[in-house]
Amino acid sequence: MNGPVLALAGGVGGAKLALGLSHVLPPQQLVVIANTGDDDVFHGLNVSPDLDTLMYTLAGLANPATGWGVAGDTFGVLEMLKRYGADSWFGLGDRDLATHIERTRLLREGRTLSEVTHYLCGKLAVKPTLAPMSNDPVRTLVETDQGTLAFQDYFVKYRCEPSIRSVRFEGASQAHASPTFQQALNSAEAVVYCPSNPVVSIGPILALPGVREMLKAFRGPRIAVSPIVGEQALRGPAAKMLLELGEEVSCVGVARRLAGICDVLVVDRQDANRVADVRATGVDAVVLDTIMKTDADKKRLAQEVLQIVQRRLAA
Repeated sequence: MNGPVLALAGGVGGAKLALGLSHVLPPQQLVVIANTGDDDVFHGLNVSPDLDTLMYTLAGLANPATGWGVAGDTFGVLEMLKRYGADSWFGLGDRDLATHIERTRLLREGRTLSEVTHYLCGKLAVKPTLAPMSNDPVRTLVETDQGTLAFQDYFVKYRCEPSIRSVRFEGASQAHASPTFQQALNSAEAVVYCPSNPVVSIGPILALPGVREMLKAFRGPRIAVSPIVGEQALRGPAAKMLLELGEEVSCVGVARRLAGICDVLVVDRQDANRVADVRATGVDAVVLDTIMKTDADKKRLAQEVLQIVQRRLAA
């Protein structure tokens, strides 16, 4: 391939495939764009959960037990905050806090989130390009039976227990795709949708003005890996959210969400019987083993996804 691969990602599942791609592509041929709809402010600090999960994963620092946070982190600051009576439900480790302190300092100096991310990635020796979807604030809000909740409140504080009625991305209509994202949409040879929550990880990225239209017009292969396997999400609340939004909880439901902006959906072997249903949405289907338990699994799946890309480019 001559141009880069543009990977759209959020969450632990997305980070797994992004890591796999980083193992099989030269750094200059991989651009990872992170969802920032999950971003929030805690203790006065700007926190970007999906960006950080991707950054720590690509840097080899992520906690292997959780997939997020920093390996071997301690929580002394959080424990002291709790003693003071401050909110402590969002688990920020001590080393993780250093990232948010430095990000907040740099943002207050006037740097963009893209510039800050580039700086932090450089300090952590992240080799592929990692950038936020936008430098403008976009906030995922979940309308539930308990009122409107910011995504982190819904996801962490209330453990996804409220029933959701709708999801909206506040600020998205006024936001702009980050310069790195815009450049990659114009120069990339292929697009890969990593196996991330289609509602709140991929959804905010697609909500940015012009992004869906550019993906529709994209001439290279557009490949997605389904985050739903056998009617269940491998991680997170994707299945519950799709169900409560009245959508089919399956790889077919994912295909419907991506119809028109995706050429091939990679589905797990457990869903081989749904290939015809996926194709009925206008999206082709390829059956692979998509469950990534080990680094070898991540690399293998990345190689297989890129083989699909190569076949499409050669056709």
